[in-house]
Amino acid sequence: MEDINVQQVQHMINQFAGKNVFIHLETTNGAYASHKDESFFSSGAYIRNAEICYEHGKITGEGPYRVGLKLPVGWVYAEGVTHFEIDDQNRLLLAGHDYEGKLAVALQISNKPFE
Repeated sequence: MEDINVQQVQHMINQFAGKNVFIHLETTNGAYASHKDESFFSSGAYIRNAEICYEHGKITGEGPYRVGLKLPVGWVYAEGVTHFEIDDQNRLLLAGHDYEGKLAVALQISNKPFE
């Protein structure tokens, strides 16, 4: 993955707008390692292969970034995005890594369901 390039990410967000797409959205603050410290409260959210059609989307901020996708009845957004990749299947893969390099948030958009 590369550091966010706002123009490239915005271009891809625009390419998916108005189409039925699949999203993967995940947040974590260490849920996978919370067993190591019982005093640490861990939380997270996970959704995979939700089919949506967003009207428009936007990447904002100075970094870490926020990405929002406007639905007819609400929003999907990810905050804390730091890296991106456009893979060989033309999927937009966004991730936010904390100061130790650990995944904190992921938002991925694809024309096909994720495997």
